[in-house]
Amino acid sequence: MFTRIITGVVGIALAALIIQMGGALFAGFALVLSLIAWFEYARAFHKKGMNITFITGIIGLFLLWGCAWLGNAEETMAVSTGIVLVVLLESVLLHGRVSFVNACTSAAGIFYFGYPFAHMVMLRFLYPEQQLATSFGPFEFGCAMIWVMFIGTWASDTFAYFTGSALGRHKLCPTISPNKTVEGFLGSVVGTTAAVAGLGVFFSLPVLEMAVLGFCISIIATLGDLVESVAKRYTGIKDSGNIIPGHGGVWDRFDSVLLTAPLVYYFVLLSGIGLK
Repeated sequence: MFTRIITGVVGIALAALIIQMGGALFAGFALVLSLIAWFEYARAFHKKGMNITFITGIIGLFLLWGCAWLGNAEETMAVSTGIVLVVLLESVLLHGRVSFVNACTSAAGIFYFGYPFAHMVMLRFLYPEQQLATSFGPFEFGCAMIWVMFIGTWASDTFAYFTGSALGRHKLCPTISPNKTVEGFLGSVVGTTAAVAGLGVFFSLPVLEMAVLGFCISIIATLGDLVESVAKRYTGIKDSGNIIPGHGGVWDRFDSVLLTAPLVYYFVLLSGIGLK
């Protein structure tokens, strides 16, 4: 537990520095995280006896990250199409080593990690000219929304854990994640909605829209956690890795963020809160 706490404190401090600095540091860190998560994914399915197209995945993640960094949707579509074609072609050219199921699993993993971290980059640099006044000084809009995404996701996990531990009686998804309870999930919904609404007050953003965003984050974060739980049960692993002492791997720590990052990005665009 002590190791977990120390690692958590150091991790939060490092994350705060990278988020606030932004620029190439933030974008580069997002790329590194996606590559580590891809390695953990490939290793997990390799233990299941599957041959994942590892090198193609690395190249695909680089290209998807580059499209996000450049902010060109047409390039993203072209790269995505190319990734699918190349991975499927490998099941033909390397038929003895890469089966069609392996190829489909590989393509799913590339997009599973590539798209969310790409959206994280795009979110950080959204509306760069807009500054939000706070009691701690001005925040770039994209920086503020990255904090909303992370704090909302962490709040979802934290409220679910403590509410479930104290009041949990009814299992939410016993065959996938035996420790999750309905009570914990409801605690997550209430707590995350309130936390993100509070961030709306802090960043002087529309509180009603932020409360709706918090409600959505609580649901999507839970689903993100369950997606990884399904994958880990299928591959027979307990943790995706041990790169973060006391916390497991990057995939373990970012399983919910993989879904909440795109959610927050598109919520901002559709709600228009960045333009109010």
